[in-house]
Amino acid sequence: MPENDPIVVMKFGGTSVSGPEELKRAARRIVTAREAGNRVVAVLSARGKTTDELVAAAYEISDRPNSREMDMLLSTGERVSCALCSMAIIDMGHEAVSLTGSQAGIVTDSSHTRARIIDVRADRIREALGNERIVLVAGFQGVSTDSRDVTTLGRGGSDTTAVALAAALGASVCEIYTDVTGVFSADPRIVPGARKLPVVSYEEMLEMSASGAKVLQLRAVEYARNNGVPIHCRSSFEDLPGTLVLPESETMERPLVTAVTHSSDEARVTVVGVKDEPGVAGRIFKALADANVNVDVIIQNEPIGDDALADLSFTVDREDLHTAVDVIAELGDISHSVRTDERIGKVSIVGAGMRSHPGVAAKVFEVMGAELINIEMISTSPIKISCVIDAGKVPDAVRALHAAFELGEDAIVPEDPTGEHRPTVPS
Repeated sequence: MPENDPIVVMKFGGTSVSGPEELKRAARRIVTAREAGNRVVAVLSARGKTTDELVAAAYEISDRPNSREMDMLLSTGERVSCALCSMAIIDMGHEAVSLTGSQAGIVTDSSHTRARIIDVRADRIREALGNERIVLVAGFQGVSTDSRDVTTLGRGGSDTTAVALAAALGASVCEIYTDVTGVFSADPRIVPGARKLPVVSYEEMLEMSASGAKVLQLRAVEYARNNGVPIHCRSSFEDLPGTLVLPESETMERPLVTAVTHSSDEARVTVVGVKDEPGVAGRIFKALADANVNVDVIIQNEPIGDDALADLSFTVDREDLHTAVDVIAELGDISHSVRTDERIGKVSIVGAGMRSHPGVAAKVFEVMGAELINIEMISTSPIKISCVIDAGKVPDAVRALHAAFELGEDAIVPEDPTGEHRPTVPS
């Protein structure tokens, strides 16, 4: 196959390779892309619930599993998927080779269980492509440049692996195959009338991923934006176009609000009795950052009186809650006490059109008030408004906002019928 033939990176999630038939279906998709004249690199996740089962096995042995050994354990799932898929492709008459993350040249920092990619040394992949092989790469993993240990990239890390490889190889597109047909205006399980979005900008997708949309990992979208990698999110089970994620300059004019997203995987930490003096908040959040705890919404009350103390609240991923509490405890007498709340949820509206339209926040708050939903914390950006609310109220809030901003199939700007503004990607 000539070296100037386009490279396509295809990523298959866990449900797309969960059983023998699903795995063979993925193999046929890969072979079809190859027979269409592309050089193909496929990134595979662990099969089905394999990662969850491995995590459960670790906690059967240890209450606090060692993070290095956890990475050794969790990295095995993706390797199994790649080896099996390679066998299927070879049986279909094509040359294929499976590689671990380290063999593929995925180099990371040393943060076990949530490492970040710092380099992609894809020489071995290029050599295999030059020898007319299909290359299968184990997602979610790499090797630390310092310790040479196996590392994993955190939940959804196979998306990041795929985008990073696409950027390093100059691929024409990174196709993300999942059990949904694309990115929707809301979770279809909550809003049955949610609409599939044909095109989303990087900026909108970043805000959606950060606000709870689980179709694409946040870091994968960041990597794609920074390196100009087009993403095509599509179904493993239907041969239909999905959702393109592209620079805003390549998308059509967007409606006021593109999507409503939600998250029920966060917890709130309130640091009670914080001294109201310069540098205290910096100490708290630097310590959290050093512990690799990502903080989302932050609120600090204004103390009344010279000797009054403040309360500082912020939200974190629920799986980071115990780490966050331990970090604050290690800071000593920085506060009187720490309170936590795991019964919170977050609902957000996202849309590039919000930049130029006043009154969006007012409408959000009116809708929530009409539904008798109390807003506990608020976070905004130029294209996003997020509200922290009681977890039990999240479905009602999502449905109410989706209806209020008319995001259903019959209330959206029509697609360009000529296709003139639609980028071409491999089918």
